[in-house]
Amino acid sequence: MSCVDVCFALVGSIPHNSRALRQLRALAGMGLRIEAVGVASPAPLPADLRDAVHYRTLSPPAATGPRFFWQVHRQLKAALASCTARVYHASDLYVLPALAMAAQRHGGRLVFDARERYPYVAGTTGRPLHRYFWKLVERHYIQRTDLVLTVSDGIANHLVQDYNITPPLVLYNAPTAPASISPALSLRRRLQLSDKAVLFLYQGHLRPGRGCLLPLEALSEVPEAVLVYLGDGPLAPAIRERAAALGVTDRVYLLPPVLPDELLAVTASADVGLVLLEDTCLNHRLALPNKLFEYLAAGLPVLVSDLPELRRIVETYGVGYVVDIHTLEALTAAMRRLAEDASLRRRLAARTRVAFAAHSWAHLVSRFQEAYRNLLCDT
Repeated sequence: MSCVDVCFALVGSIPHNSRALRQLRALAGMGLRIEAVGVASPAPLPADLRDAVHYRTLSPPAATGPRFFWQVHRQLKAALASCTARVYHASDLYVLPALAMAAQRHGGRLVFDARERYPYVAGTTGRPLHRYFWKLVERHYIQRTDLVLTVSDGIANHLVQDYNITPPLVLYNAPTAPASISPALSLRRRLQLSDKAVLFLYQGHLRPGRGCLLPLEALSEVPEAVLVYLGDGPLAPAIRERAAALGVTDRVYLLPPVLPDELLAVTASADVGLVLLEDTCLNHRLALPNKLFEYLAAGLPVLVSDLPELRRIVETYGVGYVVDIHTLEALTAAMRRLAEDASLRRRLAARTRVAFAAHSWAHLVSRFQEAYRNLLCDT
């Protein structure tokens, strides 16, 4: 590795991470030279980033929890030993210690993107030692950062309360521009759905705690509805099995994930977007997932679980329904209302443009770039 302006790292595939791609494009737009490292299987960057960003991958460890962290840390620490950068950008907590050490070694600035409340994710629920470990790591290294980014006002406020740090810069997980409709990428056309079918879309990882199975339970009572999952994960077999048990297999579709640069055109062909996070941990209560803003960018009304950050967006802008997901009757009634009333869907959809514009990356990118300029001026 040679001397660069920014060393950027995360656990995961950068070409499949929409937040990372937006930030890298903003940095490349500033004329910066970037070294990017992903702990993931190899995959090519989008063509527009290949001149400005040198991307390499490290093999993901098979371990979990703290052992996963230590193995990532050792790999990344060795990989960055010769990477001299003006700014080291840790895109998650798992890579933060290695980048903090590299920044100290080479006299660079340190950025931490706190995309989750890591000590309070679902994986630490009921595991106090794991929570304590992540809290120690985060507390130690967040004090050494020059800039903290995060994804919601709730997480920003909680970080300030926990660590008495300067308020983080909130960058919502929102696309840059509204979706463009592409008939070639239409889910309705791909699945050969009738015009009467109302397409409820869940996009993202199919994992416990994300409400993947919940809409299935209501589907038999909403005959107009078709449920499409756009993503993958360990719950895919359970979704298929439950759909069969409920007798709704003919109205449930599981499709593979779509690359970030193609996603919105696919999303725009649905009728309603689902964000049914379960209240299993503090991280979920404070979350504003990518999918919420992707639905808004695509002009979809949304049905969301009753969590504080989700409620604030949906009720402030009037773009959908907030529902108590613990009550099947409430979820069923909300889905039925949205499925049966096309004029209601149109009214809700008409408000999504304002909601999206207030949170879009186009609205925030200048703040991100200005924060980086301030860091670079001091190096």
